[in-house]
Amino acid sequence: MEFLKDHSIQNELLLIFISVLLGIFIGTEREYRNKSAGLRTFILVCFGSCLFTILSIKIGVANPDRLAANIITGIGFLGAGVIFKGDNKIDGITTATTIFATASIGMAVGSGYVYLSLLGTVLVLIVLNSLTYFERFIDKKHKIREYKIAVTTYHDVKHCEELFQKNNLKFLLSKQQYTQGNLATTWIISGNSQHHEALMKNLMEDEKIIAYQF
Repeated sequence: MEFLKDHSIQNELLLIFISVLLGIFIGTEREYRNKSAGLRTFILVCFGSCLFTILSIKIGVANPDRLAANIITGIGFLGAGVIFKGDNKIDGITTATTIFATASIGMAVGSGYVYLSLLGTVLVLIVLNSLTYFERFIDKKHKIREYKIAVTTYHDVKHCEELFQKNNLKFLLSKQQYTQGNLATTWIISGNSQHHEALMKNLMEDEKIIAYQF
C-alpha cells in the first residue's frame, strides 16, 4: 500500500515537472518577443493549473467542471491585465489568449493527458511562430496607419486627399484641429505597404505639408 502511495506521488511530481517544462517552452517564445507576460508568468500559469487539477482529483471534487470553470475565471483576470490600448490598436490580446491556452495545457497535464498537452504545446508554438509570417504578408498587402499631417489652410486638406488617391490609398479624415495658423489633421490610411512608403516620400517633398507623423 505504501509502495502504491509512493508510486502515485512520483507520477504527480512527474506531471508537475512536465507542466513546468511546457510552460518554459511557451514562455521562452513570449520572452523572446519581449511581450508583457514572459517566461516566469507562463511557467506559473501552466504549473498552477496543473497543480489545481491534481488537487481536485485527489480531494475528489463532486463536480470537476466547477474547478475548471474557476481556473478559467482566474486566468481571465490575469489575461485582462496584459491587454492594453496602443496608439491605434489593442495590444496584448495574443499574449492573453496564450495564457488562456497555457492554462488548458496545464490542466491537461494535471489530468494525466500528457500526449494531449504535448500536442497542445506544439500547436501553440506553431500558431505563435509560423503564422507570424502569414500575418506580415497580410499586413504588407493591407497596412493600416494613422497619419497626423499639419497644413496651413483648409484647402490643403483637399491636397492631402489628392496625394492619397495618387498613391492608391484609401483614406478617412478622423480629426482636425486649428491652432495659430496650423491645421492639424488625423487620417486613417489603408493600402499596400509600398504605397505607404511612396506617400511618405511625397509628404516630405511637398511644400504644402508642414509636418507629418504616424
